[in-house]
Amino acid sequence: MCQATYGKFQLRFQSLFASGRGFAFPCDHEGHVDLDGMSERARNNYFFARAMVGRDLACPAVEATILL
Repeated sequence: MCQATYGKFQLRFQSLFASGRGFAFPCDHEGHVDLDGMSERARNNYFFARAMVGRDLACPAVEATILL
């Protein structure tokens, strides 16, 4: 039996139209992302995802990341 631990979280923006598609960013348990620690590309993707909420993406949800 495999034990999984929950310790890290991700902020997930799920696509409204394509199942399994979307964006996910590392965050804390409250959904705060470290913008200063992101690459420029990741930061641009994060701002894009926030701007597309309600158009192409659902409201973000904080999810625990399973570490095996």
